[in-house]
Amino acid sequence: MIVITLTKVPNSLRGDLTRWCQEVQTGVYVGNFSARIRDLLWIKIKENIGQGEATLIYNTNNELGYTFKTTRKSYKVIDFEGVPLMMHLRDSNLKRKSGYSKAARAHRAKIMAQKRLKDSIKEKRNSIVAIDIETTGLDLEKDSIISIGAVKVENNSKHDYYSLIKGIEEIPDEISELTGIGIDDLNKDGEDIYKVLKVLYGVLDDAVIIGYNLNFDLNFLNREYEQYTELKLINKVIDLLPIVKKQCRFLDNYRLETVLQYFGIENFHPHNALEDARACIELYEKLIKNK
Repeated sequence: MIVITLTKVPNSLRGDLTRWCQEVQTGVYVGNFSARIRDLLWIKIKENIGQGEATLIYNTNNELGYTFKTTRKSYKVIDFEGVPLMMHLRDSNLKRKSGYSKAARAHRAKIMAQKRLKDSIKEKRNSIVAIDIETTGLDLEKDSIISIGAVKVENNSKHDYYSLIKGIEEIPDEISELTGIGIDDLNKDGEDIYKVLKVLYGVLDDAVIIGYNLNFDLNFLNREYEQYTELKLINKVIDLLPIVKKQCRFLDNYRLETVLQYFGIENFHPHNALEDARACIELYEKLIKNK
């Protein structure tokens, strides 16, 4: 069992703790979870505690059967022959200057990150394009794009764009199984890469481009634009991956499937470029509202 006590902390931190613990009394939270989650929670508490105080009590292998940590400025946890004790500090009158703590800086950073996310699309609020591509592999030097999906949000309406790319000689079996795309699909329904790139350029226009792990997609696209056209993507871009990492620190991993599940976004066809682009639009909308 794990017990956490909080005093004079921001309400947002109390709300975060209720995901893992039950508040059995004002400021007293009880839970039962792994040591990994416990340590991550303690880090989050210390970063977001503001001017408040917190104490963490949890089971361990010592004579008492438990130990504790605290941020209380007037106390210090010491080890006395294997037994944890709380030592009162006489010189406890020093007060932290408002706004100079790590928590205060972290809070300001979170607010500024949210502001930058909103400001970055303020000029193009009615013109946003989520893009996603599927490729024959991860190697930029030798692998090829097999499909491109895009969803444009403009004037409160959404427009889809999707194309398969013909001319690919081989698709690895694991890629075909993952994406559901085979060589026959490309030969039958694929379009010439030059034509696809020209159409996509028109779709993107001067919109803000968003995506998940966006550098991967842009690197492949810019390689193709450089090889087949005289065009170049100069749009503003928003990669949702680093934003998710800042807002969601306790995920087991940051694969798109995991993130979508966390935010309650359904994607019935993962690794389909258009469906992934649609999911990115939903994810963006969730992030922009999440404060």
